[in-house]
Amino acid sequence: MMPGKRRVQILVPEEVSTEMKKVKDSKMPAKRRMKILVPEEESTETKKVKVSHPSHCSQPGLVLTLGQGNVGQLGLGEDIMERKKPALVTLPEMVVQVEAGGMHTVCLSQTGKIYTFGCNDEGALGRDTSAEGSESSPGLVELQEKVVQVSAGDSHTAALTEDGRVFVWGSFRDNNGVIGLLEPMKTSSVPVLLQLNTPVVKIVSGNDHLVMLTVDGDLFTCGCGEQGQLGRVPALFATRGGRRGLERMLVPQLVPARGRGRRSKMRFQDAFCGAYFTFAVTREGHIYGFGLSNYHQLGTQDTEPCFSPQNLTSFKNSTKSWVGFSGGQHHTVCVDSEGKAYSLGRAEYGRLGLGTGAEEKSTPTVIPELPSIVSVACGASVGYAVSSDGRAFAWGMGTNYQLGTGEEDDVWSPVEMTGKQLENRRVLAVSSGGQHTVLLVSDKEQS
Repeated sequence: MMPGKRRVQILVPEEVSTEMKKVKDSKMPAKRRMKILVPEEESTETKKVKVSHPSHCSQPGLVLTLGQGNVGQLGLGEDIMERKKPALVTLPEMVVQVEAGGMHTVCLSQTGKIYTFGCNDEGALGRDTSAEGSESSPGLVELQEKVVQVSAGDSHTAALTEDGRVFVWGSFRDNNGVIGLLEPMKTSSVPVLLQLNTPVVKIVSGNDHLVMLTVDGDLFTCGCGEQGQLGRVPALFATRGGRRGLERMLVPQLVPARGRGRRSKMRFQDAFCGAYFTFAVTREGHIYGFGLSNYHQLGTQDTEPCFSPQNLTSFKNSTKSWVGFSGGQHHTVCVDSEGKAYSLGRAEYGRLGLGTGAEEKSTPTVIPELPSIVSVACGASVGYAVSSDGRAFAWGMGTNYQLGTGEEDDVWSPVEMTGKQLENRRVLAVSSGGQHTVLLVSDKEQS
């Protein structure tokens, strides 16, 4: 018989050994690997570590959709082409997170299951939709692991499991079409595991890129990098990886980020995406960004794309702590710890929420006449804010009824979203793909 605590040798980086409270020799090189004897039972438990992050949602609610539904993205059945006011989606269980992709919707249930509906042309639903009309109603994604967070782009979806692994399905695209998912030109209609050696604590998607924040405070990115949104691919190689090919884009790699000291490494605590750009918040609260900024949507002084992380000084204010960002195609909405919402970038169609005649902004500008805000969201040319008392406000392009006003007019200042399904319910979250909007609301009236 084998002894119950057979000892095995495990190689771990020195910095990890520090976290395990092992003795660290200050004279050892930073990346030298050392041997540590760990009981086999203990090493097994290490693999089962559960990740956590403030962005993981836990409050269950119901799902409402409105706007354009021509490819089933409203989840209301194949006969519903649009909704002017929020409509209830029938799901088998309560939901804790909703994400609107370009033309599909992803719902995460309170038991860690994923339901999807909408366009499945490139596999973004992660399930079989061969039965006629099945893409227009919520369907379960076959994934055995418990999921704690989801993200959605134009044609891809990602899921973060409770032990820090990331599964993806669908495809990334660039200006010339499909580029693939994990391998060049290969899409996947079912979840596939991303190969990362470190547990991930948060995932977030742009239109065609995925950002992953690890437990160590590093950022990994993959997908399209044409506009600099990966933060690690120089302009010279941004089109399909240049000489190195698409693997350079599709294989998740570390975003290099150095602190002030030559040897110091920058650690991040949060990350957010716009359609073609990325925001990252350091553990000290500094804001960095990379990607498209042709309308100053990153808060940069010029309009050149940023292909590596830039310290965004327009967000530097000793009295402010930024807690949330969301980006559309050419604009950004953000919120600070005091509950004030701001916008910057392109102004057309009212997407900044700054009133009729507002012009492009290169610095965060307070959106007036809003109550205390807890979260913000953007679609391509729209903006949303959820207040601390559970109301949702919308502004921007209204062409597809996605603002909930019941009209197709553009809205230049925030208006409260209304409808029968919103009566006596708190709004918990909003997500928009641009032409359709998804709300997560309380099951019943809450104080």
